[in-house]
Amino acid sequence: MLYQYLFPLVDTVGAFNVFKYLSFRAFGAAVTALMLALFVGPAIINYLKKMSFGQVVREEGPESHYKKSGTPTMGGLIMLFALFISMLLWMNFSSVSTWIVLFVTVCYGLLGFVDDYKKVVLKNTKGITAGQKLAAQFIVAGITAWLFIQFTDLNSELRFPFLKNFTIDLGVLYIPFGMLVIVGTSNAANLTDGLDGLLVGIIIITMVTFGLLTYLAGNAIFAEYLDIPYVKGVGELAVFCAAVAAAGLGFLWFNSHPAQVFMGDVGSLALGGAIGTLAVATKNELLLTIIGGIFVAEALSVMIQVLYFKKTGKRVFRMAPLHHHFEMKGLPESKITIRFWIIAILLAIIALATLKLR
Repeated sequence: MLYQYLFPLVDTVGAFNVFKYLSFRAFGAAVTALMLALFVGPAIINYLKKMSFGQVVREEGPESHYKKSGTPTMGGLIMLFALFISMLLWMNFSSVSTWIVLFVTVCYGLLGFVDDYKKVVLKNTKGITAGQKLAAQFIVAGITAWLFIQFTDLNSELRFPFLKNFTIDLGVLYIPFGMLVIVGTSNAANLTDGLDGLLVGIIIITMVTFGLLTYLAGNAIFAEYLDIPYVKGVGELAVFCAAVAAAGLGFLWFNSHPAQVFMGDVGSLALGGAIGTLAVATKNELLLTIIGGIFVAEALSVMIQVLYFKKTGKRVFRMAPLHHHFEMKGLPESKITIRFWIIAILLAIIALATLKLR
């Protein structure tokens, strides 16, 4: 909104020229989102408490989590509120890529809200059935992949980290591939949300990384120098990434151990889907497996556990997802969280290093 209304007045007020710079608007979006999250956080938490929107802890979960029962959930609303207000103020409304990512975030956020509502209000610990959730996610992801192909410069080529000139053109298969990336990332993020501060910390790290990647991919000079795909207009997503990262910092203020509020599916599904969509938008679908290595490990731990148990009746991990395995081994929750953050930072550095190793 500020860009649309103030930048055209640059001939009258020269200072408004700063609004054309992505770096300035990304900084503005970050500060706005952080302040909003810190400001509205207590009010939203108090409202959730008043409405008795408390977390229902699964009986099969770790015993240490029983004491968390009743802690307000749906805290992802804090981040989403801060994100959307910030984006309305600082985004370029002509950016198709930004609208597409916001579309996924809103749709998955609504899906997560319904899931949370069934869990905390209707006291159904399983929420929406897996089939219903996946069907809704794939429909939204399919629309998203189609929108990218139809209305942006995105192509169907698949690029590989560490390999400079090797690409595969997926053709019509790119849309189902993009759907898998978006849905898979959303659900992997949802599985990661199990310890105080764990998911939001990884989201912050991931969004900072993608903020840099979107900026580079949207700049023709940098893209050519680094030999990465140039995607016209995708640089505007740096504003989105900055807003999410800052909103995450604000949420972490309340979600750090011991958590005053949990993110809930309304946040994990929405922001996980946004990360997957960013990977598609920047042609970093496979690089996402490195950047989001924690998400991959958490999802794989669940799949391995389920498949191995069905086949042998035994378990590979003491409990899945992976962070619960370490809990069951006696590691303190805060130590697991911080160590996972450290690993996420290392993976982000490795991912960024691939830009010069191709």
